Amino acid sequence: MLSVVVVAAVLGAGVAFAADEPVLIVEDIETGETYLTAPVDNGSTVGLEYTHSVEKTRVYDEYRIDGATLVNTRMEFESYGWGLPARVNVTTVNGTFVYAPEEPITELDSLSVSPGRIAGHTLIIDGTRHDLVNTTDARDVRVHIEHRPLIDRIL
Repeated sequence: MLSVVVVAAVLGAGVAFAADEPVLIVEDIETGETYLTAPVDNGSTVGLEYTHSVEKTRVYDEYRIDGATLVNTRMEFESYGWGLPARVNVTTVNGTFVYAPEEPITELDSLSVSPGRIAGHTLIIDGTRHDLVNTTDARDVRVHIEHRPLIDRIL
């Protein structure tokens, strides 16, 4: 009986060392300092919400985790302005323009963000909100996915 328990423990430890999990990383572009690390899954939703600098209206970009890629799947905005899609088909939901094409908009290895105090950039990971301005002291960051060994999270 003891040998079965030992074998199960060894196999379990081996799986923990071998298995990896996707982790969303927010790091300083210049220094590489990590500001935020959050476990995610394939299919997890990552959103970036902010106030448009000229229009002073809400903008929301949504991404889906696909392996190590951020796939832009949706955009919501309340007015047309610089940098917002003007030549695409949008729907209107409660006064908000929604661009949600059947095919992904963009696939990115990383997303560069310059959190602004006026824009109030917020990162939303599977519904959990993170104030990027306060977390990063408004420093430029890179958001990306890494695959790390599961044992790192356990320890």
